[in-house]
Amino acid sequence: MKQETANDLAPFLRETEDRKREQFAEYFKDAPRWLIEEFRIEKIKKDTLLVKEGEPADTVYYVIKGVVEAADYRVYGVPFNYMRFDKLYAFGGMEFMTDEDVYRTNLWTVTDCVVVKLSRAVFQKWMYSDIHAMKYEAKQICEYLLTEGRNNRLFLFMQGADRLALFLVDSYKKYHKNGFLEISAGRQSLADETGLCLRSISRSIKKFYEDGLISKKGQKITVSKEQYMELRKIVEKKIDLS
Repeated sequence: MKQETANDLAPFLRETEDRKREQFAEYFKDAPRWLIEEFRIEKIKKDTLLVKEGEPADTVYYVIKGVVEAADYRVYGVPFNYMRFDKLYAFGGMEFMTDEDVYRTNLWTVTDCVVVKLSRAVFQKWMYSDIHAMKYEAKQICEYLLTEGRNNRLFLFMQGADRLALFLVDSYKKYHKNGFLEISAGRQSLADETGLCLRSISRSIKKFYEDGLISKKGQKITVSKEQYMELRKIVEKKIDLS
C-alpha cells in the first residue's frame, strides 16, 4: 500500500508555489497522520499583525503562501524590520525550543498569506516523539540566527546609500523575476527595512536614480540585472558577499 505523504493529506498545497510546496514536503516528510490532521488553514490579509511580541506563544505558524517580516518597536517606538521571510519556518518554534512562554518578535504579513496553524501542545508532542523532526527544527533556527547575525553585523558598519545598496542587492537575489526586481514599498517602508531616516532614503534613491543604478516604474523602484551588478560592486567595496 502506498504510504501517504504530507502532500497527499494536505490538498491546500496544490495552490502553493512550487518552492514552498517542496519545502513543506521536506519539512513534514516523516510527519505522522495525527499531526497533519491537526493542521488549521487560515487566510491572512496583507499588513496584518500575525504574531505580537509579549503575547502567549501558544500557536506555531507556517506561512505556505506569501511573505512575512519581523519588526522590532522597542527603540523609541520606531519600527525596524530586521528580517523578511519567504522560506518555510515554524514561527513559534524557536520559543518552544528555548522554553519561552511568550513570542519574542512581531510578525507582519507583507502580502496576502495562507498559513498553517498548529497548537504549541501538538507541535511539542511531535518534536518529542521524532528526533529527526527536532534536529530539522534546530537546523532551521540556526540558519535563521546565522543570517540575522550576519545582516546585523553588516548594517552596523554601513551607512546611508551603502545600506540601501545592500538591501537592494539582497532583495534582487531573493525576489527578482526574469532578471528584474520591482519594489513597490514606499520610502517609509524602505526606511524601516534599512534603519535609515526618510531623508537619507530620499537622498540615496535620488543618487542611485541619477547614476542609473535603479529605474522607476510609476511609484515602483526597479532593478535590472545590469543595475544589480553595479550595486553589487558598491557593496563589495565594503564587504565580502561570497
